[in-house]
Amino acid sequence: MSARTLHPLLSKVAGWGRARACLTALALAMGSMQAAQAAESAYPQRPVRLVVPFTPGGSTDIVARVIADAMHSSLGQPVVVDNRSGASGLIGAEYVAHALPDGYTLGLGTISTLVVNPIMLPQTARLDPAKAFVPVVALASIPSVFSVHPDLGVRNYSQLVALARSKPDLLNIGSAGMGSIGHLIADRINTDLKIKLHHIPYKGQGPVVSSALSGETQVLSDQYPSSAPHVASGRLIPFAVAAQERLPNLSQVPTFKELGHPGLNHLAITWFGIVAPTGTPAPVLQKLNAAANAALREPAVQERLQSLGVQALGGSPQRLIEMMEETSQAVRETVQEQGLRPTGR
Repeated sequence: MSARTLHPLLSKVAGWGRARACLTALALAMGSMQAAQAAESAYPQRPVRLVVPFTPGGSTDIVARVIADAMHSSLGQPVVVDNRSGASGLIGAEYVAHALPDGYTLGLGTISTLVVNPIMLPQTARLDPAKAFVPVVALASIPSVFSVHPDLGVRNYSQLVALARSKPDLLNIGSAGMGSIGHLIADRINTDLKIKLHHIPYKGQGPVVSSALSGETQVLSDQYPSSAPHVASGRLIPFAVAAQERLPNLSQVPTFKELGHPGLNHLAITWFGIVAPTGTPAPVLQKLNAAANAALREPAVQERLQSLGVQALGGSPQRLIEMMEETSQAVRETVQEQGLRPTGR
């Protein structure tokens, strides 16, 4: 066979080879797509991890566990809480951001990790929540209780203000650290109440509560679920709450809104929701959203949350986005009004 005859044959063979390679690649892609779709439809096939970026026992952890346990019914798999604390929640948040976007690693996004840290701690907030996460659902909002050590002799809001104004060098208030939401609240208290509380930053909210119980600090701002046992026992005396309305278990204690401080009231109501790494498939996100909403509707969950003074939220992922935007505006306004500067640790 001559070279002239062979050349067209070789061209045809080469063309068939390229066509076969393309068909093989297409078949593999379709197979991978079908496998992915099958995996998504069968999700979840193993336990789901919910990373809480704070230590066990705090209000956020308590409420997260209540809801995570109830999600088991809808998902058919356990939702296991994994506490990864440190750096104002940054360690846990980064762990979730770098996880595979397959729906098996979720994060508890809070007012601190999603809003305050990016504004107040730019040196340590090494990720942009808006890019790193996709919202799943808004879970709950948690009221705060403001209390004093019983040895102070203060029994209500008016007495606290009178004492603080008469002895401006007497009272201390702790926070979870410079640039934390507690730091912002402490500064807002001083401005709105026209008093002077000395701000003492600690490493986390646990030491803040301990310092108030020991009398090292005299005024405490804390989420209600973690302070409730100490208030009930008389180790802390509440003088105000930050909530939409008075708490059933503290009906005699007014909200800051009632006392004429709506901005402080809004700032101190914390919230959180579930987020997932960016790239998590939409069908998986939809299943998680449905499971969380179903959990929030369970009577036992509602009863437990109400006993903690917690308001269940739920709804679409858009609700969490709107909460982030609204809170971000409020935090930026507070930072500007107080003349605060972003910091780092």
